[in-house]
Amino acid sequence: MPVDLEIHPKQKRPPGEPCCEPVAYPDVESERAERLAAVAKALGDPIRLQLVDVLRKNAGKVCVCELTPLFDVSQPTVSHHLKVLRDAGLVDSERHGLWAYYYVLPDALEGLAAWIGGPGPPPPATRER
Repeated sequence: MPVDLEIHPKQKRPPGEPCCEPVAYPDVESERAERLAAVAKALGDPIRLQLVDVLRKNAGKVCVCELTPLFDVSQPTVSHHLKVLRDAGLVDSERHGLWAYYYVLPDALEGLAAWIGGPGPPPPATRER
């Protein structure tokens, strides 16, 4: 079955003229996008995601010595992951003697959760049969 298509030569656009209009604009402002990206990046490692999960489930503060046996990595590696989470603003810690006790900051995940659970694209149109 032959298809009749009309092919036109590509036209060069004048300098500075956009090739086409954007189909959508971001709802997330740059500063918020940077914050969300930092949180998402910190949670992008499976161990860090599991650390946040354990800390969220525990209402109090958890000693790093209690977290280390949960993972097949050394205590300095667990401490490094906790530092990344702390730098991203997801967890904080208190020192008691030699040990650091970690906890999830109460509102730390709300921004990411709100963005993920926010209004998405409209559902695709159903085709008539």
